[in-house]
Amino acid sequence: MSTPVSFPTDEQIPAAARVDASPWDRHWLCDGEIRTWTGDTAPVRSPVCVVRAGAEPEPVVLGRIAMLDRAAALEALAAARRAWDHGRGAWPTMRVGERIERMVTFTAGMRAAREDLVRLLMWEIGKTRVDSETEVDRTVVYIQDTIEALKELDRNAARFSVTGGFVGQIRRSPLGVVLCMGPFNYPLNETFTTLIPALIMGNTIVSKLPRFGQLVHLPLLPAFRDAFPAGVVNVIQGDGATVIGPIMETGDVDCLAFIGSSRVANILERQHPRPNRLRSILGLEAKNPAVILPSADLELAVKECVAGALSFNGQRCTAIKLIFAHADVADDFVARLAAAVDALAAGMPWEKVTLTPLPEPGKAAHLRALLDDAVAGGARVVGTGGGSQATFFRPAVVFPVAPAARLYREEQFGPIVPVTTFRELDEIDQFMRTSPYGQQVALFGTDPAQLAHLVDALVNSVCRINLNTQCRRGPDSFPFTGRKDSAEGTLSVSDALRAFSIRTVVATTATATNQELVGEIVTRRLSSFLSTDFLF
Repeated sequence: MSTPVSFPTDEQIPAAARVDASPWDRHWLCDGEIRTWTGDTAPVRSPVCVVRAGAEPEPVVLGRIAMLDRAAALEALAAARRAWDHGRGAWPTMRVGERIERMVTFTAGMRAAREDLVRLLMWEIGKTRVDSETEVDRTVVYIQDTIEALKELDRNAARFSVTGGFVGQIRRSPLGVVLCMGPFNYPLNETFTTLIPALIMGNTIVSKLPRFGQLVHLPLLPAFRDAFPAGVVNVIQGDGATVIGPIMETGDVDCLAFIGSSRVANILERQHPRPNRLRSILGLEAKNPAVILPSADLELAVKECVAGALSFNGQRCTAIKLIFAHADVADDFVARLAAAVDALAAGMPWEKVTLTPLPEPGKAAHLRALLDDAVAGGARVVGTGGGSQATFFRPAVVFPVAPAARLYREEQFGPIVPVTTFRELDEIDQFMRTSPYGQQVALFGTDPAQLAHLVDALVNSVCRINLNTQCRRGPDSFPFTGRKDSAEGTLSVSDALRAFSIRTVVATTATATNQELVGEIVTRRLSSFLSTDFLF
């Protein structure tokens, strides 16, 4: 039996970890105003539980969030449409340099709110303090990198092409109104990897906050309000069916940026009455495998697989979700893996731990059902994992998982590490060819012939192959995407700018009169689009 996690009493919570969310209760952003919702609200329950008077641990209620209705959601959409104004609004027609200045102002506001953001991440989704700090700081770096990428993109466009008797300038233009919906596991970073590039390219935004990790966005509402024109950024909350369905059904959303499940993405896209006019950038689920070859350095493989499978309790789309261990090394690998998992420290987010409580209600019961199904199919729990207490689930190494088990195919999105065996390399190829997902794979081995064989077999089934290292998103300069049901569109610092814009050309025949006309427009800086401005 695994050692239970120790939930604190109220008195045991250190002052440096406490957070007061009441200043942001029921707040939302619409048309440049931070508003206080007077309608229905919902409590925000932390995965962190406290023990009071000998009772069972109970989740801490952090505050209340607005449960907006249909009318409020449509009001936010209308504000975004007005700010867009058929592409003639102040924001979409603003010079790139000015938009960058506004983004720099926003970034300063985000830095000022750093400590509030870190503490809210800890309490809302159970992320450790170290990981919470990393998420906030990485997001700031992402914004800075996006600004530099936009400068480079604009510099490359700040020239005219002369070809085939024509002279023209090709630049990128915004798409319109973008609906951004981020996930709970990285509520800041993942949301901003779509919102920031969409915004800086001149689009207007309606941002629907995730089901968990909503409060963490609210300290940023003043920064959004102060940095951008009214209606350019609108931040809403509430039940998805109540607020998102009506928005999509209007047909006024030009681009959907969604990170979540393919099931929900399909529903959202079907709600749009003009699907040919809707551009979608989607980050969806994955079942990323790791492959332990006979030549693998098992010490390295265990270290990378533990981190890859259990960072933030395995609640990452890029997490290693299934491990294929070659039959010749499987027993040794699994024994080492289970020992390493059992050694992971568990506790509260402000402590020096790896494992923390889970934010999704009922998640422990769901994981238990997956575990029981695998055991019924002949697997066993190796080590001391599998136990649960309130919102905490002790990570379990499960071996050998049969192909018929749910854990073999389903994305668990939590702290279970299923391990199966293989003998022939073609078994790995077969798994990826038949999988509905195609994001990444991690290969561990030192035999160049075997690695080369797998690379060539898998490169057209996944979008990233990791050699002797875990699956991951970064660095943000690398393309992040997937095949099949894992993604639509590509996100990297530079790719995202292209995803949320479209190439537009102004061209004319290369006569002396036309060239003089274009030169006059550029020299006198009469146009925001036709320009040879060079951004430093």
